[in-house]
Amino acid sequence: MPWYRIILATAVSVVLLQVSAHAKEENFSEDTLIIKALWLDDQLAYEYSRPIYGELFDRTGEKEFLFREMRSALLSRTFIEQSIERLERWEKKHPDTLEAKRLLIPLYLTADRAERAEEESMDLLEQSQQPIDLELASNALLYNAQFEKALQLLKRVYDETLHEGILLRVVTIMDEYTRERKEAIALLETHRRMHISSQSVYLKLLKLYMKENDIDGLISTYEAMYELEGNEDYLRRIIDAYVYKRDLEGATAFLEKHREGHEDILYDLYKATRSFEKAILLVDHFYSRDKDGKWLAEKGILLFEQAEDKDDRKMLKEVISYFEQATASGVEESIYLNYYGYTLIDKEFDVNKGISIVQKALKQQPDNTFYLDSLAWGYYKQGKCKEAYEVMKKVIEKEGLEQEEIRDHWEAIRKCK
Repeated sequence: MPWYRIILATAVSVVLLQVSAHAKEENFSEDTLIIKALWLDDQLAYEYSRPIYGELFDRTGEKEFLFREMRSALLSRTFIEQSIERLERWEKKHPDTLEAKRLLIPLYLTADRAERAEEESMDLLEQSQQPIDLELASNALLYNAQFEKALQLLKRVYDETLHEGILLRVVTIMDEYTRERKEAIALLETHRRMHISSQSVYLKLLKLYMKENDIDGLISTYEAMYELEGNEDYLRRIIDAYVYKRDLEGATAFLEKHREGHEDILYDLYKATRSFEKAILLVDHFYSRDKDGKWLAEKGILLFEQAEDKDDRKMLKEVISYFEQATASGVEESIYLNYYGYTLIDKEFDVNKGISIVQKALKQQPDNTFYLDSLAWGYYKQGKCKEAYEVMKKVIEKEGLEQEEIRDHWEAIRKCK
């Protein structure tokens, strides 16, 4: 801490102690006491402003000083019982003063005198139905675990004020105490759709939807938050939620509305949902944008996967052409090399070349069972049964026979002589 802050803090502490200890002895004028008390309030030093307001009330009898004394006691949580006694004496002489009751209720609650607080609340409600008093009375009812009664009061306050803070208290009670979570969600949804809402409302909705395991509710809330703030974290959570519920079409539809800056995710979704025509349009866009050869390889894969007749020679030549362009431009990723090599092998375009390309992929990932399967299939196509068997045996040991293609290859290679 800088030296001047240390000096200032020390000076303030000295002033606080002096003012508190000598408020009466030094016979300060009322104006001076008022200035000192207000200054102490500004410093949040309510423990020290309380006795000054008390002195001012004792001198003048003005209720405003008494009420300020009570507020300082509440804010500092000091001299609570003494404050209650002073205010009760004053209230007996002025039984119809709402402000006194409004201060006595929190004082009673702070002193753990909940029954007395409730009695005072009922007296208050007989004289006033203002939102501030309904809310204050609800506090005493909540303290006494009378949740239904408190909820009715707070709902009336919300209906009159549409205050978000009251709404959040209402839905918390409905969720945690009166078992009305679905109704609480409906109330929050109505509020957010009809009124400008803060993030607190959306976060509360998310919490309730999580408790209900309502994925659709989570998605709709995150979508609304994303529309308002454009926070990328919300978009990721939306996609995660769609994936969790296995609704890739829903995720795709959402991203199609918000594709700018997220086309890479949209492309993956197009592939996952086998929307090949849309995926090809994106690949062409990507390649025209950055001239990266991997998009040529991607297009080759898409064209093959899109084809109904996987043995169509014209289609296969086009696919192989894209792979040749990709590798010529420097594409060396193993996943593309294996796809290219396997296509050459399986469709018997050039088995020797296909094996050579697959072996390049295996140099990058020597234990990849998919690449080993391609190599074994290449040896089989060459008639090298023993080599094919030894390689395929490694694949079966790791992968088993659950995948249809591996099972077909294994059966063919076992019969190979």
